[in-house]
Amino acid sequence: MNRRILGLLGLLTSAALVTSLAVVPGAQAAGGTIVVWADETRGPNLQKVMDAKSDWVPGYTIKIVTYSSFDALKAAFDKATGTTGPDVVVAANDWVPTAAKSGKLAPVTLTGSQKAQFNPTQFFDLSYQGKLYGVPVDINNVAMIYNTALVKTAPKKFGDMVDFYKANKSADGLKAGLCIAGGGMSWGAHSVFSALGADAYYMAGGRPNYHKFFNSATFASNVKTYLLGPDGKSNGFFPATDTGCKDNFLAGKVPFAVIGNWEWKDYVAKGFDMNLMPVPSVNAGQNGAMFGSVSGALLTSFADTHGVATGAKSLLTNFFASTAGQVAYQKFEGRPPAAKGAQADASVSAGQKGFGTAASLSGIPQIGAFLNSNAGGASYWDSAPAYWTAVLVNGKNPVVEAKKLAAIWRKNMLVGKSDL
Repeated sequence: MNRRILGLLGLLTSAALVTSLAVVPGAQAAGGTIVVWADETRGPNLQKVMDAKSDWVPGYTIKIVTYSSFDALKAAFDKATGTTGPDVVVAANDWVPTAAKSGKLAPVTLTGSQKAQFNPTQFFDLSYQGKLYGVPVDINNVAMIYNTALVKTAPKKFGDMVDFYKANKSADGLKAGLCIAGGGMSWGAHSVFSALGADAYYMAGGRPNYHKFFNSATFASNVKTYLLGPDGKSNGFFPATDTGCKDNFLAGKVPFAVIGNWEWKDYVAKGFDMNLMPVPSVNAGQNGAMFGSVSGALLTSFADTHGVATGAKSLLTNFFASTAGQVAYQKFEGRPPAAKGAQADASVSAGQKGFGTAASLSGIPQIGAFLNSNAGGASYWDSAPAYWTAVLVNGKNPVVEAKKLAAIWRKNMLVGKSDL
């Protein structure tokens, strides 16, 4: 997941290592010690799991090393060597290309039954040049929630939401129809772009489709139909900013909102149902694609140097990639598990299941090589919110701006694919 979004998931500081905890104190087991590095939330939660059950890899001691923030973890791993580095690191998918090229990661081989527990795009997230370097642990995504006190049934099409907003705006004092409460106007709002016909890129068979690009005329036409009034200005349904969205939704002044999977408990605490779903497309039966990348447990090349490669690989498969392991971990972490078996487990919360299901329906991997590129004149992260501002705030021509956007995203993908 891109670092911009990870900033939403925890306090980012520059502090160094804060704790280093062994699962079993005292002498090492015969197989040795497997060292796992993680950030300020995942580390303590992994420790809780290991405290309850430490024999995920018989014969080995598992040591969890927790860093004070995701940035601190990244800085430490960038400096890691065979002497100082971990055997497994729980990290974002966009670490894989750089770490694999530098030789800090080691390839992982899974059986057919192990692979069947995950979606193919999740393996793409953790692969570089055809080799897999870890196992998917949890999903990073958003999904749409609707207020059942206002809306009685789930919308089937984007137009259903717009019609509801127009019909009830005055009576219910609505401040918007659909807004972005989690993930911001680029990462969180991709599913709205996609629902209206503009995707940053398309996937086919678990891989990027380098021959398909969004039709700017179709997208612009949908923007005019659903987001603009007869005067060419915003009709108020979709704000160009996420400011105030969460508060307005919780107050019952917005019927639909895109929320992040790190904040679902906030909505449950206020009595909202976890009726999570992708943003519906303008076409019935289709959904807007959301970024549904995974964080992964990555195998390092240091494990072989330390003589625990076999044990580290077993930890990946026996714990991180297993239904039992993901259920035990997500009991504390609270994110949507990546494994299908864990998603279906009765102990997993409605919020976790809802986000997991939404990602399975319409999630696409977050491919930094495309999104971070400036080859087209601007990155996805800058060009996406700029479109909303240009059209919905500044009243610029949606057709002209859509052509610009399509050209940027097309070139960014075609140039960026050389980094995959």
